[in-house]
Amino acid sequence: MEEKRKKELIESLVTRGVENIIPNRGELEKVLNSGKKLNVYLGIDPTATKIHLGHAFPLRKLQILADLGHKVTFLIGDFTTKVGDTSDKETERPVLTDEQITENFQTYKRQAAKLLDFSKIQVHHNSEWLSKLNFGEVLKLTQNFSLNDFISRELIKKRLTEGKRVSLPEVLYPIMQGYDSYIMDTDIQLGGTDQTFNMQAGRTLQKNIKDKESFIVANGFLPGTDGRKMSKTWDNAIWLEDAPEEIYGKVMSIADDIILTYYLMGTNVEQTVIDEAKERLQKGENPMNLKKELAKIIVSELHGEEQAKPSEEYFENTVVKKIAGEDTPIIKVDFPVSILGSEASLASYALANGLVTSNTEFKTLLKEGAIYLNEKRIDGEVELALNQGENVVRIGKRKYLKLVK
Repeated sequence: MEEKRKKELIESLVTRGVENIIPNRGELEKVLNSGKKLNVYLGIDPTATKIHLGHAFPLRKLQILADLGHKVTFLIGDFTTKVGDTSDKETERPVLTDEQITENFQTYKRQAAKLLDFSKIQVHHNSEWLSKLNFGEVLKLTQNFSLNDFISRELIKKRLTEGKRVSLPEVLYPIMQGYDSYIMDTDIQLGGTDQTFNMQAGRTLQKNIKDKESFIVANGFLPGTDGRKMSKTWDNAIWLEDAPEEIYGKVMSIADDIILTYYLMGTNVEQTVIDEAKERLQKGENPMNLKKELAKIIVSELHGEEQAKPSEEYFENTVVKKIAGEDTPIIKVDFPVSILGSEASLASYALANGLVTSNTEFKTLLKEGAIYLNEKRIDGEVELALNQGENVVRIGKRKYLKLVK
């Protein structure tokens, strides 16, 4: 690799979306420029079946380190998932069964392959070593840590103050993650800022047992489509395997003030592209132009450039012009259709055709005035007033259903 490109990749690694580097950026850059081949890993617990665009950001950094020639591991935390990390949660995570964990991570590699070149990256599961520890070995590991450190964490302290339960397995979670780092002889750990405490456990074990210094690169978070942290819980995620038109539409729905964050953390574009986008916004260009370009970039990176134009056209037709697409589900009805509460209800049709994920979501959209019949908002009726022939139902901005009477 030519020296100029190497410097660009290192600069991107240590600056782009990075909130903190431990012990410091200067020392990390020195090691990265030394020519030494480093052991690097990123871990992800399979708590859901899908990977979203926020998860993809550290994957991009993992690929940079692989391109620089380092020994890189994509670690699937099948064993740690049995405990559940509550670093960013105010309550315990539910305990998943082995069957749920297996189901969740079976497609992780396929999804991650949209961003990672697995010919350069190893895949491991931490059950390979954590499941082999005996009780004596666990006790020996715990001697490197104090309970005081754990309970001083902000969310743990809050739960204890409020009298909420903190399980003992939660106390062990950082040690388990630290052991991952130790067993792989890690030089660099990648993760979000919420993982800093857990990643510090890895540094502690490396230092105490091997007298080895290691680094942490703690990244910020890509906001979800509603501006909060991207999460399955809040239904604000852009999933890597969402359909191209779905990804395009979700990107178009983000607030103007996070456009640049999406360029920075949601794409692989060069910094010059981000700088140009920033300048255009500062000069007063319509943010919609930038979002359209951003949406096409993200669709292209996840599904290929050939999907960008059709996704844009689909958005223009369904959202801007409010024209139902050719793939709109069509249901023939010859009886009264209620809005809620029966098999012949709009709610049941929407659920059966994947336009909502639950009756609760349908009721929420109905309450918010986000469901329309023939472009008239449905508001309080018990039964749909259908016209003879074709009736178009719009749910939200871009989901459609046709009822033919």
